[in-house]
Amino acid sequence: MPIWPGAAPDARPVKGPEVATTTGQESLVGGKPWIEVRNVSQPTMTVYSPVGRNTGAAVVIFPGGGYEMLAIDLEGTEACDWLTSSGVTCVLLKYRVPAPRSPPNWGAFPQSPMALEDAQRTVGLVRFHAREWHIDPHKIGVLGFSAGGHLVAAMSTHFELRLYSPVDAADKESCRPDFAVALYPGHLWIDEKRFELNPDIRTHITARTPPTFLLQDEDDDVDNVNDSLVYYIALKNAGVPVEMHLYAQGGHAFGLRRTKFPVTAWPKLVETWLGAIGIISD
Repeated sequence: MPIWPGAAPDARPVKGPEVATTTGQESLVGGKPWIEVRNVSQPTMTVYSPVGRNTGAAVVIFPGGGYEMLAIDLEGTEACDWLTSSGVTCVLLKYRVPAPRSPPNWGAFPQSPMALEDAQRTVGLVRFHAREWHIDPHKIGVLGFSAGGHLVAAMSTHFELRLYSPVDAADKESCRPDFAVALYPGHLWIDEKRFELNPDIRTHITARTPPTFLLQDEDDDVDNVNDSLVYYIALKNAGVPVEMHLYAQGGHAFGLRRTKFPVTAWPKLVETWLGAIGIISD
């Protein structure tokens, strides 16, 4: 369903119509191709209800793609398959990904504010519809991969003030996530000469930043492991509950597909963590 009742705020031109393509043999993950969506200008969310028992928890998913495209199945629908089988409502957000500026400016959030606007709006909508969708309004979290992991950090620190003017009653609901999962996040460590967190995130971390789960590989050749490390340290310094898992190998953008690397068993770690913080139970 569309997340905006009319035109989306801060609309930017894109280079053509929205298009979904399947990768070729040169880009397989777990032996299979994946689907990328580009030129998203009309953001939507898709709600997947739990299979069998309902824990009352809900997770809004942010696929990765460098704010250029969305890995809509690898880091989207496949995550929803896992969550709904675990009794969790899954809301897949297809957020706006216009063509990037050249050269990209990762120091500002992000290449435009549109992805964060879409994320804020969606969490508010889920909370607004919580009773209708059989969701506990106090158990709504966010989970994202790569650039989507950066969007998780942005949502965890930019919830006091919406980036857009309210459009309806859903925008009166809080857009603060109750928990956050950032998987191989990017754009958090922005200075190769200094071990520092992106100031747009750092300056907004408070004790109200939600409990956070971080996971990354040390051989990640797209987003450096320092992205997770600087965020972890900032959260710890602010007294925010945070759990981090680092693995030696596994690379980047593996989604939920099992490979020979132990890191790809991460969904069970997240389930254990969600139980430990009281979001789900056996």
